[in-house]
Amino acid sequence: MGILSSLFGKNSTPAIKTPEEFWTWFSKNEASFFKIIQSGKNIEKDLFTKLSPMLDQLHEGILFLVGMQNPQTAELVLSADGIVKNIPFIEDLINAAPALTGWKFTALKPAMEIDGFGLNMAGHTFNEDKLFFYANEHPNAPDQIDLVIVHTDFQESERSNFSNGIFIFLDNYLGELNMVTMIDELSIVGKEEAMADLIPISKLKDYLIWREKEFIEKYGALRYLEEEDNFNSLEAELENGKPLIAIINSSVLDWDGKATHPWIMAIEIKYNGAAHNGMPENNTYELMDKFEDQLLSLLDPKDGHLNIGRQTADGSRIIYFACADFRKPVRVMDQMISEFAGKLNISYEIYKDKYWQTFDRFIPEVL
Repeated sequence: MGILSSLFGKNSTPAIKTPEEFWTWFSKNEASFFKIIQSGKNIEKDLFTKLSPMLDQLHEGILFLVGMQNPQTAELVLSADGIVKNIPFIEDLINAAPALTGWKFTALKPAMEIDGFGLNMAGHTFNEDKLFFYANEHPNAPDQIDLVIVHTDFQESERSNFSNGIFIFLDNYLGELNMVTMIDELSIVGKEEAMADLIPISKLKDYLIWREKEFIEKYGALRYLEEEDNFNSLEAELENGKPLIAIINSSVLDWDGKATHPWIMAIEIKYNGAAHNGMPENNTYELMDKFEDQLLSLLDPKDGHLNIGRQTADGSRIIYFACADFRKPVRVMDQMISEFAGKLNISYEIYKDKYWQTFDRFIPEVL
């Protein structure tokens, strides 16, 4: 499809609180939206300024792309723009979309064929003639997908321009979801800095599929047995002299299947610990324990959610999970933050850390 543009915006609009309300609104306007996209005229004024604020009401940070898939079909693609926490919401929203004649709704930018595909940005071309790759190998982390992308015209003085162009190229070539899930590390160099033989970028998809197949064959149905959990209490002192208390699942940190649970979720609860040397008072303790108990009941180890433990210090408790996938943890956290709003100050991160380096500080040998 021909991608036209993407935009954020906020205007005075009807209140939209649920995916069903969004699609009801969209259905009432779809005929005029179709004509705008088909004509290719006044798209920013007549479409973007209407659609963007409606999406923002549901979930901030959603980008969208529009274009004609063919003369009879308009396509709306919702993009997470690389933000993992946005992906489950987009998938759920698209799954709730009605069947509308003349429309195709797509969650995340799909993969494109490389033949004839390319970008021109900031005076540079990004296509299969200019781009190559190779993989760094790590003996102590053999499952790590660490790619080096080489642009034949790369200039360090324009690193930002080249990085943006390469990331947009890969996002469209590989597909948005594959870009997030299949690559662990990515760096960019010029041809002169390359440390290995260059592989045409057109072979990158095949390389990633091969690595994924090897990974599945290596680990198969391996899973951690939560019956082996052994939680230990650790105590330390921060630089400011305040205590840090951690309760860590030492058994799971010794597990040799870490790479099967590459998504780390770190949930932070901030509280006022001024009266107790950085520690929470009793009511806050009880409320945080209630939150954690409920969280553990929703994130079952059998479904790929491993409880690593928690640390409490200086007005902050951080609870850690290692997850096989990011979707359910994100949905659960959105639910939990809403449920405990006004009671606990909760935020969270979810990111890829295939070898759990986040937890090295809890392993005695690494201290």
